[in-house]
Amino acid sequence: MSEPYRGPESQMRSRSNDGALTRFLGDTPVRTIVKLAIISLVVGIIMSALNFSPYEVWYAIRTFFERIYELGFEAFGRIGKYFVWGALVVVPIFILMRVMKFRG
Repeated sequence: MSEPYRGPESQMRSRSNDGALTRFLGDTPVRTIVKLAIISLVVGIIMSALNFSPYEVWYAIRTFFERIYELGFEAFGRIGKYFVWGALVVVPIFILMRVMKFRG
C-alpha cells in the first residue's frame, strides 16, 4: 500500500529542513564531512611535525584559566579601571558624534 498524499506543504517542509541544515553547515552535509576530514588530516600532520598533541593544547587552555583564577579579583579590578578610563574618553566622543550627525 502506498503512502497517502500529503500535499505540497509536506514536501516543502522537508526541503526547507534540508535547506536549513545546508544553510547551517554552509554546504551539503557530505561535502562538509569531507572538508572537515581533510582539514583534520592536515592539522594532524602539522601538529605531528611540531611534536604537539591535542592533550598539550587542552593542558595549556586549562593552565591559562587556572592562572587567571589564581590572580584573583585584582586582575578584574585592573580591567575594570581600564574600562572606566576608556569609557571616559569614548562615550563623550560617541555622544558628540551622534549629536553632530543629528544636526547635520
